[in-house]
Amino acid sequence: MCGVGPVSLFQRKSSNNNLNPELFIPETNPEYFATVILPIAVKKTYTYAVPSDMVHLIKFGVRVEVSFGKNKLYAGIVQAISKESPGYKTKQIISVIDEEPVITKEQLKLWQWMANYYCCTLGEVMNASLPSGLKLASETRIVLGPFYDEFLDSEILTDSEFIIAEALTLQNELRISDVKKILNKKTIYPIIKSLLDKKVIYLYEELQEKFKAKTISCVRFQEPYASDSDTIKEAFEKAKRSIKQQEALLAYIQLSKKQDFVRRQEIYSLAGVDAAVVKALEKKGIFEIYKREVSRLGGYDEEITDISTLSEQQIRALEEIDSYHQEKNILLLHGVTGSGKTRVYIELIKQALERGEQVLYLLPEIALTTQIVSRLQKIFGEQILVYHSRMNNNERVELWKSANKGHPILLGARSSLFLPFKNLKLIIVDEEHDPSFKQNEPAPRYNARDTAVYMSSIYDAKVVLGTATPSLETYRNVLASKYGLVKMEERFGGVSLPEVVLADMKEESKNRQMQSHFTNTLIEELKGALSRGEQAILFQNRRGYSPTVMCKTCGWKSECVHCDVSLTYHKYSDHLRCHYCGYMAHVPESCPACGNVHMDLKGFGTEKIADELQIYMPEGTQIARMDWDTVKGKHALSKLINDFEEKRIDILVGTQMVTKGLDFDNVGVVGILSADHLIHFPDFRASERAFQLMLQVSGRAGRKHKQGKVIIQTYQKDHPLIKEVLTNNFRSFLKREMTERRDFRYPPFQSMIKISLKHKKRGTVQQAAEYFANELRMKFKTQVVGPAEPGIPRVRSLYIQDIMLKLDKKSQLLRHAKEQIHQIQNALQKTKGFTTVRIIVDVDPY
Repeated sequence: MCGVGPVSLFQRKSSNNNLNPELFIPETNPEYFATVILPIAVKKTYTYAVPSDMVHLIKFGVRVEVSFGKNKLYAGIVQAISKESPGYKTKQIISVIDEEPVITKEQLKLWQWMANYYCCTLGEVMNASLPSGLKLASETRIVLGPFYDEFLDSEILTDSEFIIAEALTLQNELRISDVKKILNKKTIYPIIKSLLDKKVIYLYEELQEKFKAKTISCVRFQEPYASDSDTIKEAFEKAKRSIKQQEALLAYIQLSKKQDFVRRQEIYSLAGVDAAVVKALEKKGIFEIYKREVSRLGGYDEEITDISTLSEQQIRALEEIDSYHQEKNILLLHGVTGSGKTRVYIELIKQALERGEQVLYLLPEIALTTQIVSRLQKIFGEQILVYHSRMNNNERVELWKSANKGHPILLGARSSLFLPFKNLKLIIVDEEHDPSFKQNEPAPRYNARDTAVYMSSIYDAKVVLGTATPSLETYRNVLASKYGLVKMEERFGGVSLPEVVLADMKEESKNRQMQSHFTNTLIEELKGALSRGEQAILFQNRRGYSPTVMCKTCGWKSECVHCDVSLTYHKYSDHLRCHYCGYMAHVPESCPACGNVHMDLKGFGTEKIADELQIYMPEGTQIARMDWDTVKGKHALSKLINDFEEKRIDILVGTQMVTKGLDFDNVGVVGILSADHLIHFPDFRASERAFQLMLQVSGRAGRKHKQGKVIIQTYQKDHPLIKEVLTNNFRSFLKREMTERRDFRYPPFQSMIKISLKHKKRGTVQQAAEYFANELRMKFKTQVVGPAEPGIPRVRSLYIQDIMLKLDKKSQLLRHAKEQIHQIQNALQKTKGFTTVRIIVDVDPY
């Protein structure tokens, strides 16, 4: 603990949590020093002296309580221990939190690589890695001063101050939140400052342990009944006057024969008794009520299913994977949608478990892949644990500890890379092309796919990158023979790939055949599917009802007050919302600029599609949406998917959520409503992402027993990308896109670093960006592009300027560039006027 003012930095707390008035003097000549990583964005690690009474407790990877700055406490992690003094006066470690390390040496290697490669600090990587329950920070506590006299000081205290002083005489210490509750006030800092000035109270910092083990109340026999069964008759003799006590005894004996421990609640339920009965048996010396620690990670209670038989294609793929893994640790499994890649993953996992190895299965977004998670759990049961964003802090800590103990299968999104593996030997990256594997905010801004590839060298693990639409970066490594390649070109069961049909919006608009946002071709195919008892999926990569509310007279548009972007209209809540900062506004009854009452809704999102489609479909057609607005609840997505599987929904309208890992038997038609919007997005990866999205969503059609049909609505039926999707021609797409990327010096032929500068004043950020770009040009000349405003130049009230650095793929050059960026960043932030400019460095932006 650490104090402020008269309370010493080295003052401690006694075991009963009362303030100990004794101070201890730091050792003048400590023998050992520990290098500690702090979970904050500081550019280096710090060395602390190890008190002699803690030397036997200090080891690599344990958390230690240290003070940093004037009055803040942190739980840092010991990186190294040395007898060599750092050459400057050091603070002492206050306490050792753990008996055993919470991280492994392999994890530290990964952290160091990520900090170096992704241009961030070791503390930022630590902060991203550890579950919140293991990240401790100090909390301010208030204690009563030693010279407080309630009779003398009451005359100089206000009513509120006196109430707090009196509360401290009863409770010894209070938190800030406690003071707010006692006074029923939100603003209490002036009162605390006044009490400090009058020397009535002092403040100190205490490190707060966030993780709390889950415990349950259990019951067991006291001695001699616990060890000598012959004495149990005596227990019944003691309870002979109470039938309920005898029933509780019988219930306990019955339960204890079936299980290792008996919950108190189970006795209540089985015997039909209440707490008073069990308490009475405790008083008679028969029962002992004790706390038992249990896991929050729910076990798998459903029946385990058998694994389906492998097809010839799957057997061949497994043989090729085994052959490649003899020479290379990394390979790409390129299989068309519906080819049975997941069954291959299952077999690889099964083989790894037989060898006693750990497996990490990475998915882009756990919330969107519930079908795959469910399928794996049905096969592997309790051998698989799922690490996801909806776990609470305590559950995350428990899963962290389970991984450290060697739990066989860990499945999760990108953050599961940070788990402390004991014997990791297989990493599966499913849908490796997915942009969700890239972390954008906050640092480290890492790509989970690339990080998994690096992890293979740390753990000597094999990596399988699986997808139907490989990223160009991965395929370039295949062509360069860095990765192996295994292809699965047929759908499982011999089902044909879906027939792709182009719906020419240009022609139908010209002939006035369009029905709202739907071509006649799409409407007729949807009606045909419904008449055959089939279902349909429609893809529109924009949520909400309408992207813009616009005045027909003067052209005024609803825009966010914090961002340079239009507000999207959401009909279900009847309000306008910014999808960048969350700002909300009411729909104006008239134009704020000219007063005109005729406002127009421009564009369309999933909400409008679902609303208007009902007009053109037969009566009774059930239409539902799948976007972030409809799946916010904890079980909303699972319910939606289950309803579609059970055929309670006929048509599912969704954003790119519908492209990720969904497998439905009865989907006959898939419609892509606006292919042109995907192609013309202002990003050099727009063509690649459009190709991937359209092929992925097409793959949802006709997966099991019959060929499906895909309708693509477009104004540009002759666009080369549309033709490549039409024929599922990956080779043609790859050749054309690779040529363009090479000609214009983009990845995968060049490395890219994006430097974004942000500030609340446009002029300041422009000047700072010019300075940064000019400094870079002195070293890298034409390889520097910018500065320039991005497509949305202001987000969350901060103006943005982007600088792009394109470099040849040479590790030495990339390292030199990062060093220069750090130097310019440090110089800029020391320059008057630019100290508040925020600088974000994004290596390999995606």
